[in-house]
Amino acid sequence: MKLAEALQERADLSRRIDQLRYRLSRNATVQEGEKPAEDPTELVAELDGCVKRLEELMARINLTNANTRIGGATLTELIAKRDALNLKLSVYRSFLSEASNLAGRATRNEIKILSTVNVRKLQKQVDDMSRDLRLTDNALQQANWTSDLQ
Repeated sequence: MKLAEALQERADLSRRIDQLRYRLSRNATVQEGEKPAEDPTELVAELDGCVKRLEELMARINLTNANTRIGGATLTELIAKRDALNLKLSVYRSFLSEASNLAGRATRNEIKILSTVNVRKLQKQVDDMSRDLRLTDNALQQANWTSDLQ
């Protein structure tokens, strides 16, 4: 099994567990004399199986990420880099949006709004970070489809 397949299965299991949580909640109580729409015992058994499989996959995915190297970095390091870049880009883009929002004046008596940073220079940094993010994500995606799950 390739790492990408395991990641897809992990996502499917997470969705399935969320569905089972909802179904269990809907069948937790019934009116006296009534039966639940679904047997909670069967739902719990299915949940237990899904969680066990998810635990196995997570351990194997983490092991694979820690032991697979791309360009001198482990997949774990590349994932951390990607997540940090996403966070940093989010903050920079928000700040850049505010710094670029200069209100025009209708008359000379109105207050003039100025940016506190060089917007052009900051936009260049955002563009460079975006490129780095794309390259990092591409490397991760390629590794996901070429690396065998350990």
